[in-house]
Amino acid sequence: MGADREGRGRRRPARVMAYAAGGVLVLAGCASMPDSGDLRGVESTPRQETQVRVFAVPPGEDAPPSEIVQGFLEALTSDDPHYKTARQYLTGEAAKTWRPEASATVLTDGPGAKPEPGGGGEDTGEISYVLTGTKVATVDAQQAYAPATGAYGRSVHLTQDDKRQWRIDALPQGVVMGESDFQRNYMSVSKYYFASNTEAAGSDAQPTAVADPVYVRRRVEPMTQMVSSLLQGPTRWLGPVVRSSFPTGTALAKDSGALTPDDRNRLTIPLNDKAAGIGTNRCEEMAAQILFTLRNLSPAVDEVELRAGDAELCSLTQGTADTVASRSAARHPDYLYFVDDKHRLVRIPAGNSSTKPDPAPGALGEGDTALRSVAVSRDEHTAAGVSLDGRSLYVGSLVSGGSLGEPVLRSQGPSEKDRLTTPSWDADDGLWVADRDPDRPRLLLFEEGKGEPVEVRMPHLDGRVQSVRVAADGVRIALVVEKGGKKTLLIGLIERDEKPGEKPAVRVVELRSATPELEEVTTMSWAGDSRLVVVGREHGGVEQMRYVQVDGSTPDVPAPAALTGVKEVTAAEDDQLPLVAYSVDGIVRLPSGEQWQKVTEGTAPVYPG
Repeated sequence: MGADREGRGRRRPARVMAYAAGGVLVLAGCASMPDSGDLRGVESTPRQETQVRVFAVPPGEDAPPSEIVQGFLEALTSDDPHYKTARQYLTGEAAKTWRPEASATVLTDGPGAKPEPGGGGEDTGEISYVLTGTKVATVDAQQAYAPATGAYGRSVHLTQDDKRQWRIDALPQGVVMGESDFQRNYMSVSKYYFASNTEAAGSDAQPTAVADPVYVRRRVEPMTQMVSSLLQGPTRWLGPVVRSSFPTGTALAKDSGALTPDDRNRLTIPLNDKAAGIGTNRCEEMAAQILFTLRNLSPAVDEVELRAGDAELCSLTQGTADTVASRSAARHPDYLYFVDDKHRLVRIPAGNSSTKPDPAPGALGEGDTALRSVAVSRDEHTAAGVSLDGRSLYVGSLVSGGSLGEPVLRSQGPSEKDRLTTPSWDADDGLWVADRDPDRPRLLLFEEGKGEPVEVRMPHLDGRVQSVRVAADGVRIALVVEKGGKKTLLIGLIERDEKPGEKPAVRVVELRSATPELEEVTTMSWAGDSRLVVVGREHGGVEQMRYVQVDGSTPDVPAPAALTGVKEVTAAEDDQLPLVAYSVDGIVRLPSGEQWQKVTEGTAPVYPG
């Protein structure tokens, strides 16, 4: 045995993978590890093996420092709920103070490691290794994702315990892993809060649900993780514009265990005494937040019951949650709208491309004013159109016989590209548009689509707005911003300060990039509660269409089929409706699981919003 310990030829599997293959559970060792020499990067598990489960292997007896570091890094990618095996690679004190939930650092590949110069050696009883890689993203203690760039370099220090076994006694907080391991281990799920610019809980106004995407461990009680995260409150970025109906300090009751629905898909959630004594209306809002949050998790949850101690607070079903709070994905538009070859506003039934387009009722569909772009309010009662030269903005009713009147806005920009953007409607019938006049660039809001516009302040904007899309929740906004020839997609929050008798003060704050790798964004549209579809190109690359999350991550859904020469794209919040684009082929649509199909000639397609 002594020769085996000293022989440096021994290799052992650093982790074990289990995966389903033809109904059989298969176990396979992977990422074999040498006893000596510099550490290689931790090999990431291929993403396509979605059912892979990785089980960490504890440290071997008399394992050298290199094997301890490698084994620890492998253990971070396992499905161990509390990282018990990973902690076996640490000293007792380090195991107590290490907080893996503090953060996750995502690297392009698994972390590399090598002895740190001047960091000791095996003959001294202590040694340091430096972990290296290139950062892709970070996930913070609130489980919020943020893109990251640059080099990663952190040290781990090892020492020998009283049994002469090497263990890690100093290490960075959180976990680190390669991108494919992160995609296998974590999934993005949205938790839901309510827009704080709507009426407070308990009033007659229906609150508007706002998605707050976070990343949770895919196979570690995700239902319990999501409810706990929801109760802890919104992420720091979204917090200023949303509220929660849960009383401050509400948490799962102690010893509540893992949350699992019963055989009728009913989930009972035991809460602590902070939730005791609340009214029925507020309790149902709390239940709606939970149902929206758990809607896409498996197993399905059809009903939730909230309890505090021995008392039932309330229960709510998925079918009635949408009557308690409005959620954008529940809205199904009646029509798809676009501009025909006569520059009129026309429409076809949403999801049906076989019918001939009809002129939209009202003045914008009659063709007296030639249009370049249009937007239709979410209730489909009102439309806005920008004139063919980009100079004038008109607003008209979608009722036959209505007159158009004078434009509500005129731009003084010297050319078409320096004038008005395509407008966008929010959920409260507010109409947003950007004037790209180089001498006076501004973002404007027409309350209820009329009157004098409010000039929206953007204190931290660096560049000129080229495109505007307001989310259905009314508190998030997507902007394509140009600076130095580069067009990027930014997501911001809409803050309002309304005082009786005064024009509201509106600001867009907390702008952040949703596509840091794209340098030329052509067009974009909201495509769900927390997702957008974007057309653009990377530096030196070809044009591509992709989905992105508002936090800058890539959702775990297939990218849309390739399409050449895309100039505009639109999507409905209801993901059952096809993407629609204006390309070199005219108006085209992308039904689920199919290729792009031509609808008709025309430009500027939009779903309501």
